[in-house]
Amino acid sequence: MSIEQITSDSKFGQSINLINDNIEKLKKLFPEIITEGKINFKTLEEILGNELENEEENYGFTWPGKLQARHESNKPSTGTLRPIEEDSLLFHNTDNLYIEGDNLEVLKLLQKSYGGGEIYIH
Repeated sequence: MSIEQITSDSKFGQSINLINDNIEKLKKLFPEIITEGKINFKTLEEILGNELENEEENYGFTWPGKLQARHESNKPSTGTLRPIEEDSLLFHNTDNLYIEGDNLEVLKLLQKSYGGGEIYIH
């Protein structure tokens, strides 16, 4: 088995850009919210009507640093997952993988291969 080099301009060079992906989904669902190539949130608010949360007090899962964590999760990853055959047991005959790394980065990298549809990292 040979391992191909992955460059930053190849289709495997970056994880999914979640922000662009979510914007494209909004454009498909609500084409009327696009004005001069940008999202018109006032129009989106009018479409969604009473389904928006505008209250100061509400229940939610929050913690210090949540906003920064959300920003980090939306950044595309340029990492790569590589097998280490010499550390593997029955490498060519297994259906299982053990992946070691930062959880968020690994999840972003697996998203293209195993996403199978709608995946949102919040």
